[in-house]
Amino acid sequence: MIVLNEESIVKEIVNEYPRTSDIFKRYQIDFCCGGNNSLLHAVENKAISLQQLMSELHESVQNEQNKQDQPDIWTNSSSEQLIQHIQEYYHAELKEELPALSPYVTKVSRVHGDRKPELKRVYELFYALKKELLEHTEKEEQEVFPILIQLEQNEGNPADQLQSLIDEHKEVGQILAELRSVTSNFTPPHDACGTYRLVYKRLERLEEQTFMHIHLENNILFPRYS
Repeated sequence: MIVLNEESIVKEIVNEYPRTSDIFKRYQIDFCCGGNNSLLHAVENKAISLQQLMSELHESVQNEQNKQDQPDIWTNSSSEQLIQHIQEYYHAELKEELPALSPYVTKVSRVHGDRKPELKRVYELFYALKKELLEHTEKEEQEVFPILIQLEQNEGNPADQLQSLIDEHKEVGQILAELRSVTSNFTPPHDACGTYRLVYKRLERLEEQTFMHIHLENNILFPRYS
């Protein structure tokens, strides 16, 4: 684990905390070809406050470190508490990460796709996954979760709605499995640029978070209503 200070190297920060790339992009700091620069050097001759940049990086790093869920603590929670956690922890993350990752996936496919044709398939799979997950979370929040909360203290059997969600989870799992396959387990080639490597890191992180998200629903929340 790296310690953030003004001598920290940009590419090393992004390698360990991929979401910080969004901050560097916003400040137009090159974390790819210019990734060997220290933070101090990266802001030279730019109208950028090093203190402000460091503050935002620290916040991003803290958020990434806090994204380690402990599913065992949710087995004895109420359904309402678990649903709130899923929405605030996983749905909010998807709504932020999927749009943020999109331009990187597009860029890598456009720049390297002719030489690495698997990247064109990564592009197709990612956008299929993005559409599926965003539509899925919207359905859960607007249609299914309110029913589950209402039924927590009353009798009822929303079996059809839950089976529909489980089927959608399977589709998501199939897309993620193909993504892992075409990327050779999210392993970039030795000559991959920084953005190329970043895409693979963030896709693997997305897979990890999505699996845990689905676990909480399929194996803890939904069985309560069977």
